[in-house]
Amino acid sequence: MHLSATSRSRRVLLAAAVAAAMATTPLTAAGSAAAAAPVNDRQQQYAAAAAEYGVPESVLLGVSYLQSRWDTNAGTPSTSGGYGPMHLTDAEHVAALAGGTHHDEGTEDPRGDESRPSLAEAGEPPAATPPAEAALRTVDAAAGLTGASEESLRTDVTANIRGGAALLAAYQKEIGAPVGAGTDPAAWYGAVARYSGADSADAAAAFANEVYATIATGDSRVTDDGQRVTLAGRAVQPNRSWLDRLNLRKLARPDGLECPDDISCEWIPAPYENYGPTLGDYGNHDLGNRPTQQKIEYIVIHDTEGYFGPSVNLVKDPKRVGWHYTLRSVDGHIAQHIKTKNVGWHAGNWYVNAKSIGLEHEGFAGHGTWYTEAMYRTSAKLVRHLARQYNIPLDRNHIIGHDNVPGTVAANVRGMHWDPGPYWNWSHYFDLLKAPFKSTGTHRTGLVTIDPDFATNQPPFTGCNRQPPGVPNPPPATAPCPLRGSSALFLHNAPSHDAPLVNDIALRPDGTPNTTYVSDHGARVSAGQTYALAEVQGDWTAIWYLGQKGWFHNPAAKPTAKWTVGFVVTPKAGKATIPVYGRAYPEQAAYPEGVPYQAISPLQYTLSAGQRYAVGNLLAGEYYRATTFDGSAPHDQTVVRGDNRYVQVQFGHRIMYVNLDDVNLVPSPLGAPR
Repeated sequence: MHLSATSRSRRVLLAAAVAAAMATTPLTAAGSAAAAAPVNDRQQQYAAAAAEYGVPESVLLGVSYLQSRWDTNAGTPSTSGGYGPMHLTDAEHVAALAGGTHHDEGTEDPRGDESRPSLAEAGEPPAATPPAEAALRTVDAAAGLTGASEESLRTDVTANIRGGAALLAAYQKEIGAPVGAGTDPAAWYGAVARYSGADSADAAAAFANEVYATIATGDSRVTDDGQRVTLAGRAVQPNRSWLDRLNLRKLARPDGLECPDDISCEWIPAPYENYGPTLGDYGNHDLGNRPTQQKIEYIVIHDTEGYFGPSVNLVKDPKRVGWHYTLRSVDGHIAQHIKTKNVGWHAGNWYVNAKSIGLEHEGFAGHGTWYTEAMYRTSAKLVRHLARQYNIPLDRNHIIGHDNVPGTVAANVRGMHWDPGPYWNWSHYFDLLKAPFKSTGTHRTGLVTIDPDFATNQPPFTGCNRQPPGVPNPPPATAPCPLRGSSALFLHNAPSHDAPLVNDIALRPDGTPNTTYVSDHGARVSAGQTYALAEVQGDWTAIWYLGQKGWFHNPAAKPTAKWTVGFVVTPKAGKATIPVYGRAYPEQAAYPEGVPYQAISPLQYTLSAGQRYAVGNLLAGEYYRATTFDGSAPHDQTVVRGDNRYVQVQFGHRIMYVNLDDVNLVPSPLGAPR
């Protein structure tokens, strides 16, 4: 995203831990030295740990599911420093996250409005020093309870599950609740709530409620390391009175808080203040009247590149930038900062900002870390709530990542941010949104939706352990990232794994291929994105991408995409090429007197005759004029609309826009490859 300046000295001190953290040995199924005997079957590991520490197996499985979905994540830490199926946290060990971030390559102005001075300096990430909360240090406690080493609790599955069981039992004893594998799961509500690490009763209860909902429905899945785990569903009415024994603070939930009732949410306002001598010196968002004045088209998914607490502190600075919501990793708790009717400064593109709601998720895009199930679930509940309220379609044309937002003009394309990164699980997220990606056609229907199996799709990214300047002997940029699940696929310039990747001319003007570097999204597609089909050769599929064919491996026996149908654009007859834009602004004649014209400026790319691009939306040319604190400038805090109409297309990894007058909009099967 775009937050505040990180202390260089602090980053250098902490960065030495990167190599160790990123070289974490993947969790194994072998038993730890502290265990009675090694157990290699994952289901048995849960059963054995539950019996050893007197925890109902359903409770242990439910808690683990809400943290990791029982996955090991190749031994890599979560975005809050949690390891293994039980998400035992060791944020100090993962202090390496204070190294390079997704902002290092970017010079993005988060406001993205060329009519005002750049806020790029206010867009640097927050200090990534892990806070001292006990919720981020549970490995220490588990080591004391089990006798296992901290290293084994991080890297060994059996030790990790035993550590989680031991913590639950300890929490149960602390509040005076009954312990024993045969005890009623309903009596474990307080311990489950405590396991969340939440600092408020509301957040702890929301986490516990999700655990008990999982126990009620049950689940069975194969984990990312190939282990079948099953939680048989059973109805349990938890005894919520045990929550009172935790003596947690209760959040005030003011009227007008824009969150669904069944998630934990609080109001921590971003300031709208005039801090300087002119009426243009204000922050950190703009007042609006959406959707009455302007339709909200997008919900933008970000990550914070910092921990929850420091990130929330930064949104309280009027000289910085503002977004609507921040979500916490350990328990999914949400803080709202800006009313959705108002315009946040978060996506680096003023057109998108004016028509979007920004959600920041505690996390780091480029370190091979993973996002917790608790945060995915509350995020999905919030997005569904907002989508219903504002009639926003639940698809990847409207629920987009920051990495899908285009630069406004050619000079800005290269500096745009790329969070939440390739490790965000878009397929699972849309399952939680109850809008799963589906096949609605065949290879003859002309469109293809990217959808690899997240667990087994493990692209060989590099550069996750990059360091800030000044670190002695930093690992090379070509050092491999941990192999783990990803939503992303690489695009080649020919149907072969040995073929070079395609070129994004804006990112690499010399025409050389883009790379596997984790931040280099110029030859990359992601789950849920839909593209126009260009060609099929055996197990390989080509799509139209940034003015060229991009090939990805899509074997029928293990497809990485789904055939679908819809509409595409092609240049009108007689047009060899047409321009592509990063914003959908009105024509000059539409601007009232006193409002400077915002140029309709094309990007580096062109759409050539014979190419086709998937349609995502039809949009009116609009510009939201907001430049002064009190709205005193001519036509301030109003929308300028013109006659121009635009088509949103999936042109590359990012969405872009073409003028409707330049294209034919046709059903995708017309002229589809055969």
